[in-house]
Amino acid sequence: MSRPQLPEPPLTRTGAEPPLVDAETDLRPTPEVAAARRRLRSHPALLLLGIVLASVNMRAALAGVSPLLGEISDHYGLSATTGSLVTTIPLVFMGLASPLAPRLARRWGTEAVLLAALVLLCGGVLLRVAPPLVALFAGGALVGSGIALLNVLMPGLIKRDFPHRAAGMTALYTTAMIGGATLSAAAAVPLENALGGWRGSLASWSLPAAVAAAAWLPQALLARRGTRHGQAAAVPVRTGPVSATASGPGSESGSGRGRGLARSPLAWQVTLFMGLQSLIAYVTIAWMPTILTDDGMSKGAAGLVFAFSTLVQMAGSFLVPLLAGRMRSQRLLAVAVAALMASGIAGLLVAPAGGAWLWAALIGVGQGGSVGLALTMMVLRTSDAHTSARLSGMAQTWGYLLAAAGPLVLGAVHQATGGWALPIGLMLAVCAALALLGLGAGRDRVIRP
Repeated sequence: MSRPQLPEPPLTRTGAEPPLVDAETDLRPTPEVAAARRRLRSHPALLLLGIVLASVNMRAALAGVSPLLGEISDHYGLSATTGSLVTTIPLVFMGLASPLAPRLARRWGTEAVLLAALVLLCGGVLLRVAPPLVALFAGGALVGSGIALLNVLMPGLIKRDFPHRAAGMTALYTTAMIGGATLSAAAAVPLENALGGWRGSLASWSLPAAVAAAAWLPQALLARRGTRHGQAAAVPVRTGPVSATASGPGSESGSGRGRGLARSPLAWQVTLFMGLQSLIAYVTIAWMPTILTDDGMSKGAAGLVFAFSTLVQMAGSFLVPLLAGRMRSQRLLAVAVAALMASGIAGLLVAPAGGAWLWAALIGVGQGGSVGLALTMMVLRTSDAHTSARLSGMAQTWGYLLAAAGPLVLGAVHQATGGWALPIGLMLAVCAALALLGLGAGRDRVIRP
């Protein structure tokens, strides 16, 4: 079946190309900033390099923690519940900081905020390895905040600067993001051995963030050239009243704006689908290596299995969106990715170390497919780019706050029971809930403004 088409953006009254609108934030840049961005787009090599380098850092600082969580907990004498905060706190701040991105972009410009996010990420990585225990958690908060800004602004930047190559550029930045996470997970233990401990391993990921920030510095400066001191980089887009023909069969009225989305059951189904698949992903990041080492696998081997699981996510994240775009209903895909993850998680219950590579493959392909499907449904379930952007912001804010509960709750249940049977059973229940939500979110329906 053909992919539902979104309406093309209208031309200006003169018949020229539409204004450079930041799709994620409903902002139109000032004339000075727009002119600077057009100059940057005429030489895209620097922009491409910046996107790739920033994307590499969007998960690396989180994935590199998981293989070292046992050493970190032992060093500080943390219980399983308290130790889970090392991965939970960044997720909480990924949710809390997401709504700030549009306001910051309006005031300072997307390029400047991306630069600041990378500097914040670099600082958080370094603060995380400072001696006091509070620095470990404070650094995690900064890391989560920096990643949140990157999460929200990167898709809008791609839609704005590569409007006719958005799919290819999205694949590029998603692949770079997964590649960074894979490298971080695989290198965590070797770097620990080479650099004298877990602190050296974690601190090493400040270097890629610093390099990415250096790549964005000239872009941030050039994009603001010509603006007066204190002048905002963008102004809100003014939209007219909604047409009487905005709704119809196959649509769900709920307004694409602000509070209207909160009244849309379909929007909440997409949001909760995003949240539960993120919860499964971050529980895996936090506890999969520990589950394997508790079953007798060496720490280095567990790190490699986890890295492999991250690597094969690329297959799911590439294939599932392509399939989703060719189908009117994505319900079958939603059930399929949930079933893949459930199969791998069930394997961790039956024979964790014995079938580790198979379980890692099933979980990885399912996770890559689920995140790709969640992002794709934000487009397919909306009628225009701005409604899609608002749904993306809603899903990321509430989705990451929901996901933050996963590592903490699973750690507490593991501590209380002394084993992994009940925590893994709870994860299977989450997979079942994800499949049910997918049956709703995957329907051939559209939220219209």
